[in-house]
Amino acid sequence: MTLDTDAANRALAGLRPFPVAITTINGGIANGLMSLSAGSASIIPEAPRATISLTKYNKTHDMVLESGIFVMHMLSSEEDQIDKSLEILMTLGGSSGRDGDKISKLRTKTGVTGAPILLDAHSYVEARVSASLDVQESTIFVGDVVGAEILNDGGRLRIGDAWDKLPKEWIEQYDANHVPQLENARARRFGTTV
Repeated sequence: MTLDTDAANRALAGLRPFPVAITTINGGIANGLMSLSAGSASIIPEAPRATISLTKYNKTHDMVLESGIFVMHMLSSEEDQIDKSLEILMTLGGSSGRDGDKISKLRTKTGVTGAPILLDAHSYVEARVSASLDVQESTIFVGDVVGAEILNDGGRLRIGDAWDKLPKEWIEQYDANHVPQLENARARRFGTTV
């Protein structure tokens, strides 16, 4: 039986509707990125956990691995907040932390772990890593939530709605920047480690 990768990708894409901004700090340096692989990781209401999956290509991956902390931010879809949400998405998703400081371009406060909290996000959970799973091209991190706040009431931004509002030039640059990350992931999964 041949795998229908188109069907698999369509089914799995429906499980990742919300872009999340991930921030962390390690050795006094803050960084962040955008991810579509995040969610809740506990059924115990008094002991919430969050999960994120970060590719090993990204600097933020290494920083979370070393520091053991991360903040997962949801973005707002509200009309009075959408421009700020898109600014977060483009700032954290548009370049690598290896190319320079991205966090200082955004409004932040310091969380209980020392990691930056994005003040223009919809909401956030701050977590300390309790477990991780190496899956070749990525690491899945599970964190015990140690802080949380709703910063802006209203709806959360969905990836399809965000993509429709992003500038065409930004999307083209994002696609070009994504190529080396994808090549790195394929090499880690199917060939030699990069």
